[in-house]
Amino acid sequence: MKGNTDFDIIVVGGGIVGLASAYKITLNHPDIRIAVLEKENRVAAHQTGHNSGVIHSGLYYKPGSNKAKTCTAGRKELVAFAKKYRIPYKICGKIIVATEEKELPGLEKIFQNGQKNNIEGIEKIGSDELKQIEPFCSGIAGIQVPCTGVIDFVRVANKLAELVEKKGQDNKVLISHKVIGFDKHDFYTKVVTNRKAFDTKYIINCAGLQSDRIAKMDVLETAVRIVPFRGDYYELTEEASEKVKNLIYPVPNPDFPFLGVHFTRMVNDKVECGPNAVFSFKREGYNKTDFSLRDTWDAITYPGLWKMLWEHWKYGLGEYKRTFSKKSFLQQLQRLIPSLGLDDIKPGKSGVRAQALGPNGELIDDFRIERHRNCIHVLNAPSPAATASLAIGDYINQKATEYFKL
Repeated sequence: MKGNTDFDIIVVGGGIVGLASAYKITLNHPDIRIAVLEKENRVAAHQTGHNSGVIHSGLYYKPGSNKAKTCTAGRKELVAFAKKYRIPYKICGKIIVATEEKELPGLEKIFQNGQKNNIEGIEKIGSDELKQIEPFCSGIAGIQVPCTGVIDFVRVANKLAELVEKKGQDNKVLISHKVIGFDKHDFYTKVVTNRKAFDTKYIINCAGLQSDRIAKMDVLETAVRIVPFRGDYYELTEEASEKVKNLIYPVPNPDFPFLGVHFTRMVNDKVECGPNAVFSFKREGYNKTDFSLRDTWDAITYPGLWKMLWEHWKYGLGEYKRTFSKKSFLQQLQRLIPSLGLDDIKPGKSGVRAQALGPNGELIDDFRIERHRNCIHVLNAPSPAATASLAIGDYINQKATEYFKL
């Protein structure tokens, strides 16, 4: 597909979704010249590098949704990819734990969801079986999910970047290239970065926390707005980490697309606990006091945010309390492991999730991908996007083949 442009396709965003999309396009269209532009000095610098590292099973997601379909397919392909390229991972399984009677209907709904999504090996377990799997965990019932695992998603992203460049001599993954504008022409677009400009026939927007701003450069009118939610983690001390064998999750609040504070034994054997979920005053703000006037103004001038905050103010206050109170965070953890004390946890990393919010305050739960002129915009790709990334890449390749007539 040689032409007068620098590239045939430019992917904006060097997170795992952008890299997986570029990788799948190069596999299916080896003659395509493709570039991935990442504004940071490394790939996977934001959501990919700050998540919990969990290979999700696909248990929670609405049957038939894009999340459900891509998570199950993507999980299996991700494991095969990790085996092939010797990327550390573990399929260790997890348990979802109900600690109160009122959570049992939610637990049953999750189990039924899992069956409809054909999640292999899931089973209901009682309190005795919970103790056998996780001796320090307290609960009245649970679900065992044997196909859940953990992986280093940054290693996956770096391997994808390497493979994209290997697939074609004209392919590039360019770091420290921040996209600042599009200059549209009849048959191509000049993508302007802070370093230089590139001519391309087509654009795929996988900019995550900045995806709505990239869409604005394309003059795409969309009702949704990216609202950042920060999640703070604690780590268990080396001695306390012996109380967690693998992964322990609560029954999530059905009103929110967050899975609740949970325990994760990572591939490096450290145990993380978290995250909470609070509105972030900076899209890429990983410290509790980080602030961006632009990001905050964009959020507070969007009516959907106020509608969401008004409806869920009690939940939000609880999350903020846990953000600044180690004792409150511990109390949440003690619902699952009562024997933990303040000295057992220490501050860990933070992540910021790009959550698309609708004008009526609704949290957009499923992936949202839209076409506009010569662009494909990934406007919402929250968890389990990392797990599902290779399957999302297949979907993007399919749409690019159709829309761009590759």
